[in-house]
Amino acid sequence: QVQLVESGGGSVQTGGSLRLSCAVSGYADSVYDMGWFRQAPGKEREAVAGINRSGYKSYDDSVKGRFTISQDNAKAPVYLQMNSLKPEDTAMYYCAAGDKVAPRFWSERYLYTYWGQGTQVTVSS
Repeated sequence: QVQLVESGGGSVQTGGSLRLSCAVSGYADSVYDMGWFRQAPGKEREAVAGINRSGYKSYDDSVKGRFTISQDNAKAPVYLQMNSLKPEDTAMYYCAAGDKVAPRFWSERYLYTYWGQGTQVTVSS
């Protein structure tokens, strides 16, 4: 059973930075395509960034230039470096893992099989 555990969330002021981590375990010899999603109260869960098993990175337009997704190798933890944070970035952030998620479909939630419990990010003005 694949397990994802997020950490690194917290409360910061506008313009601050946070680094989220996602530890993946239980996958044996499998490798996965990874994504970060977020969900604010009363809103749908939305894609933030993705990195596939080949290291190809994708970002939502709202975070381009501010957030960076990284993973040293296909089985290493996945990180989301978030800079220049804004109040609208406030949300629960989730890590997700999927099998064979094509880069052009990286933002499709249904393609990700495994999800973490989330870590809260709060940005105050």
